[in-house]
Amino acid sequence: MRWVEEPVRACVPATSANLGPGFDSLGLALGLHDEVEARVLPSGLSVDVSGEGAADVADAGEKHLVVRAMRAAFDDLGVGQPSGLALRCVNRIPHGRGLGSSAAAIVAGVLAARALAGASVGPDDALPLASELEGHPDNVAPCLYGGLTISWMAGPVARAVRLEPLAQITPVVVIPAAPVSTNVARGLLPAAVPHADAARNAGRAALLIAALTAWPEALLDGTEDRLHQDYRAPVMPATHDLLARLRAASLPAVVSGAGPSVLVLLVSRHGLDKLDSIVKETGIEWRISPLDVERQGASAAPGVPAPGEAGQSSPGRLTLFPRHGWLQRNAVGLVGVRLDEASAAPQRGGCWSSTRRLGGNVYLPREWAFGFTPGERLVLLSATPQYIITSAVRRHRQTRGAGVDAERRCERNHAQ
Repeated sequence: MRWVEEPVRACVPATSANLGPGFDSLGLALGLHDEVEARVLPSGLSVDVSGEGAADVADAGEKHLVVRAMRAAFDDLGVGQPSGLALRCVNRIPHGRGLGSSAAAIVAGVLAARALAGASVGPDDALPLASELEGHPDNVAPCLYGGLTISWMAGPVARAVRLEPLAQITPVVVIPAAPVSTNVARGLLPAAVPHADAARNAGRAALLIAALTAWPEALLDGTEDRLHQDYRAPVMPATHDLLARLRAASLPAVVSGAGPSVLVLLVSRHGLDKLDSIVKETGIEWRISPLDVERQGASAAPGVPAPGEAGQSSPGRLTLFPRHGWLQRNAVGLVGVRLDEASAAPQRGGCWSSTRRLGGNVYLPREWAFGFTPGERLVLLSATPQYIITSAVRRHRQTRGAGVDAERRCERNHAQ
């Protein structure tokens, strides 16, 4: 087997499953990401982990979930195992908080292995194995596809469909200091529930999909659940108490996954101050994190630049890193950059152009670019930008100081 020679980098988002009534079927991708860099070695296994949960897996070796997922993916592809592997994992998704950390690790491993083997890293190709390894698709589906997903099992095969949540939906996760085991939380669920509760949940799940995609006024009613949240209250009483307080204040709150984090679905951040006040009233330490909906899902590709590696990308086609957007033909971003062809590749943490190496492509975070198309996953690195400074730049200077620095970096790089 001829492996990809350069390192591959996978970027995978956090997820929140269930969303209240959509038990084991609905999931939402969140703008919080783990990253994994993998490369083939002549021999041995090296795993370097930093960030969330690093101390817990520092000596995991072959038992590390990303490694196990990679091994399974190599076997699934029938390409054999590489002579050696080196992994560098940067974790930002809290462990044991109901934010899909295990699904993210599995997806990262599956995609990294497929990328090293030169296989497709599309979500349809990765979903079956990722779902099998996780045991269910409700977290791996939004992790792979981004946005809002409905997932199910068609016999032994995992299936998923992706929907586009409204742009004004703001997920806010409220994260406690201590974790709760998913297995423990799932073990509290009864074998059967009243028919009336099941029927009510089915209607609420359908209403929630409408609320997230078309009618946000229904979010409070659409997030009502009678299948799992109350049954899990004994192992997370603080979560149950906070959930009740938030919903009594008309904030559409749910338990994120199996808990103990709480997910609140705000519209244009309306109610964030009220949320903050209610959380403080509990007298318990919670971390409040407003996030974007991650709309691209997981990605993996060889040679994608890490922070500070401007101009080091390989030519050709690259998969987009999910938390960044790009500029399409004739699109104008808020920092006044315009492309006359195709689109530009992603960049992390700012705006710069790799003028010498990639024909002048300009890199923009998604929130600074128009023309974003969620359905596209690959970009051509052959566009030549035209720099057009417009009144949008003046507005950008007034609202986002970081944008000024980014604009200057773009102009400075273009001058080279």
